[in-house]
Amino acid sequence: MDQIFEEKNVLEQDIASTSVGTVKIANDVVATIAGLSAIEVAGVAGMSGGVVGGIAEMLGIKNLTKGIKVNVGEEETTIDIFVIVEFGVAIPDLAQNLQNAVKSAVETMTGLKVIALNVHIQGVTFPQGHPAIKSDKEKVEI
Repeated sequence: MDQIFEEKNVLEQDIASTSVGTVKIANDVVATIAGLSAIEVAGVAGMSGGVVGGIAEMLGIKNLTKGIKVNVGEEETTIDIFVIVEFGVAIPDLAQNLQNAVKSAVETMTGLKVIALNVHIQGVTFPQGHPAIKSDKEKVEI
């Protein structure tokens, strides 16, 4: 057991002594990875970008980091995800799946440890023809 521990320390020292610099990962890189993995989770209708994201969408600017807030430290990161979910999806299950998918993608691709991943449900979308959606013809003017 001591021998394994000693070999690990030597390996870490060798890596540190042969290093030619540092690698820093920008917040936008982590946000892009998180956003792309989040929209692949079943039940996520889209990301909620707030007012700024809405303006960018109207201007035709596609933002891969929409609905993602990231803080990257030296070896760890925290992520807040703001999503819109599909009607009928169990939100606790969706949130758990979302956390697992995003955490796995970010940790695998960046090597950063995700210490907090908060999911914020900002809205619900309904399928076309659902009674909660009224067409323009059904709108009543006062």
